[in-house]
Amino acid sequence: MIQPTTTPPEPPAARRTVPLPDEAATAELACRLASSLAPGDLVALRGDLGAGKTALSRALIRAVTEEDAEVPSPTFTLVQTYETDIGPVWHFDLYRLSGPDEVTELGWDEARAEAVLLVEWPDRLGPLLPADHLEIKMTFTGPGTRQAELTGHGTWGSRLGSIDLSGDLSGLEQP
Repeated sequence: MIQPTTTPPEPPAARRTVPLPDEAATAELACRLASSLAPGDLVALRGDLGAGKTALSRALIRAVTEEDAEVPSPTFTLVQTYETDIGPVWHFDLYRLSGPDEVTELGWDEARAEAVLLVEWPDRLGPLLPADHLEIKMTFTGPGTRQAELTGHGTWGSRLGSIDLSGDLSGLEQP
């Protein structure tokens, strides 16, 4: 008799919540995340319009290029690419796409093979969203203040704990 194979359950995702009282705190979070990224990593950025997804991406890209680098939003171009200190970075904004079939036309396979990916509106990826990814959900907490909830999926579950989010982020990490 053939025994069915069972797949072990996924370990629970690791979560960390960071208050972001101002744009400087968002930039500091981006700097700390940047040092943990390498080609093949995907950061899935979720949140309402204006919640800070592009601001976080812009600060992260500047952290691995130049402080005053021009980093336009990919809202209309859908993807922007950068040569950085950590390798290529592809910044996708998938808001205007209807599904995963359109993502492949943007060079998705090439990007996955060689770059760090920052993906706004990752729900448009459908089954293309890899199991190993860092999810950052940006939410409003008050006038001009936000919160980032970081969730490590797959291998990011253990990697998330190694990112230093202590000290002055213009706020303290919450459990």
